[in-house]
Amino acid sequence: MPPNKRNQSQVEQRLIKALTKACETAKKHIEGFVWLTHAADYETFPAGFKVVWVFDTQDNKDFALADGAASYMVDLTEKALKNADVKVRNVATYVYYDSEEECQRTDSGNWPQRMARKGANRKK
Repeated sequence: MPPNKRNQSQVEQRLIKALTKACETAKKHIEGFVWLTHAADYETFPAGFKVVWVFDTQDNKDFALADGAASYMVDLTEKALKNADVKVRNVATYVYYDSEEECQRTDSGNWPQRMARKGANRKK
């Protein structure tokens, strides 16, 4: 059964706080990483949940992922979810990577449209 509106709001506030901390940590350690966002469909939660780590350029994203940053971002995501008291199995399946450059090129910089249309670019 999906959580009620009040519980959804509480979960959302905890997620925002915890993911903001993860974002600020990553900015200090990952070249080209600029921000992250999340989306949660509480009717299908956790299946409808994702965290998108966004880089400035596609090259910086590709380099960071090739250099092992993906496991660091998954670890940060896992810690954030734990701090937000959100329980999911296999955190990596909820983590996506994208770039502002690619969004600009394919979606004219419209992130809501991109996330709705594409579900974000996945890279394992």
